[in-house]
Amino acid sequence: MSSSADPRPTLAAPDDDPWLWLEKVEGERALAWIEAQNAATLARLADSRFAADRDAVKAALDRPDKLPFVTRRGSFLYNFWQDAAQPRGVWRRTTLASYRSPAPDWEVLLDLDALARAEGEDWVWQRASTLPGTHDRAILHLSRGGGDAVVLREFDPTTRQFVTDGFVLPEAKGSIDWLDRDTLLLSSAFGEGMETRSGYARTVRLWIRGTDPAAAPVLFECAAEHMAAGGSVDCETSGRLVFVDQIGFYDHAVHIGDRTGPKQRIDLPSDAEFEWQRGWLAVRPRSPWTLDGITHAPDTLLGIGLDAFLAGDRRFQVLFTPGERRALQGFFWCNGRLVVSVLDELRPVFTLLTPCEGAWSGAELQGLPRTGVAHLWPLDAEPEEADGTLLAQVEDPITPASLLLTSTDLAVPTLLRRSSPTYDAAGLIVTRHEAISVDGERIPYLQTGPAGQADGEAPVHLSGYGGFRVSRLPYYQGVIGKLWLERGGTTVVANIRGGGEFGTRWHEAGRREGKRLSHDDFAAVAADLVQRGVTRPGRIAAEGGSNGGLLIANMLTRYPERFGALFCTIPLIDMRRLLRGDQGENARRSG
Repeated sequence: MSSSADPRPTLAAPDDDPWLWLEKVEGERALAWIEAQNAATLARLADSRFAADRDAVKAALDRPDKLPFVTRRGSFLYNFWQDAAQPRGVWRRTTLASYRSPAPDWEVLLDLDALARAEGEDWVWQRASTLPGTHDRAILHLSRGGGDAVVLREFDPTTRQFVTDGFVLPEAKGSIDWLDRDTLLLSSAFGEGMETRSGYARTVRLWIRGTDPAAAPVLFECAAEHMAAGGSVDCETSGRLVFVDQIGFYDHAVHIGDRTGPKQRIDLPSDAEFEWQRGWLAVRPRSPWTLDGITHAPDTLLGIGLDAFLAGDRRFQVLFTPGERRALQGFFWCNGRLVVSVLDELRPVFTLLTPCEGAWSGAELQGLPRTGVAHLWPLDAEPEEADGTLLAQVEDPITPASLLLTSTDLAVPTLLRRSSPTYDAAGLIVTRHEAISVDGERIPYLQTGPAGQADGEAPVHLSGYGGFRVSRLPYYQGVIGKLWLERGGTTVVANIRGGGEFGTRWHEAGRREGKRLSHDDFAAVAADLVQRGVTRPGRIAAEGGSNGGLLIANMLTRYPERFGALFCTIPLIDMRRLLRGDQGENARRSG
């Protein structure tokens, strides 16, 4: 039988999708279609309730006593601040003494709203990189419209002016690090042949003040099919530079060298995370690693002297061993001590380790909550300038964030600032539960809602992510608290596989061929809410964005009977075409 007589339906080739024109995200037809959809949505839903909700959220986000997060550079604390009066934001600074007061005295260095008006640009702040030591020069990273590609411009915080004939680089994805006052280490996709297929920097160049960046000597480059190349300065060792070949999202090759290029590759597994300071190296492998006949499990934390390691010594000390529900979340050095962050049955625990030739000594940091969320990081932007001062942010779904001051000397944390609540949490309780997924795995989820509600009719907002080793933690629910919890709703956050809540094994279980399990986990949580008598399927609204948008799309195709509404935002659904054609070009340009 000929193909023309075949009664079976012929499936269109994927590229015959009649909606492919929407990939031209800035195309005239696509923009017109979007405007039409927006108009239809607003005509149906933009009533007085919508306006009231919009205004309530805006007021919450613009409240004057929200936390101003700071970073110390030299003798000042720097902050980038946005509110109703300055929607694009201002870059400003103050002193620690002033910051402790109820109304800090801020010196505004740059008003981004004024700059955008003066230059007719849609400037969005990304970050500032200041010159270590003096911090009297900064490279500002400004994007047009908020994309990953940035314009680099040199700025003088003292005069509050851009530097005449200073460092300037046109829009491109990339970054810099200061070598000295007149030299930058430039990792940028700017220039012909300077980007990888992913659209990131392929080279690391030595850019000297007053010279053409496109002609700057190339010190290091990666293969075009790799993700990116990067470079940084090791300020602890004179002249040492670090070059990174980011092979993939989780794999890299790291080299140390100098201004002539790389000299020695760091002999560690490509998926290992590592940091060094003051002659000591800490390593966390993501896959089993065998040394001297001993196999270390993923997420084991290991320590050794850096010079000894570079000379070939592999006698690591075991600093942390993961458990089934006890996972390493991260680690960093501060003032010669290693700060280790762990989730133990989803409870935050912080340990400070002091390296030495014998067994490293350790002590748990006291005074931080064992429930909710606790984050810890150095106050100082430059590790070599840190005096051990640490900042901690603590919060839970019904308690606004507070900022605490502590140190590597195990000082009792003291309150710096507390954010005001955005909604009335009276009568709300937070409880943790577990659902059983299709393969028997226990899936934790956090429920926030009215106490004593047991009629099976609770309106539930269920959210999840399940990707990229991101841990969904019980943060303060400021916006959804105002729009949902304050009105009697219940929120649920699912800790599904693919995230990082229980370490690498949890992440890997929801990846690649296991991705379906991540989606099964989410559906199991929805079913458990019904089984527990909290609600019924028609009262569950589920939301997810990006990788979570893929999750919600799978709820629509695989488990639609378990939900009453599905909200899929900025989804990554057609992974096959994500970096192809005009869509791919846009993704490379703007991220």
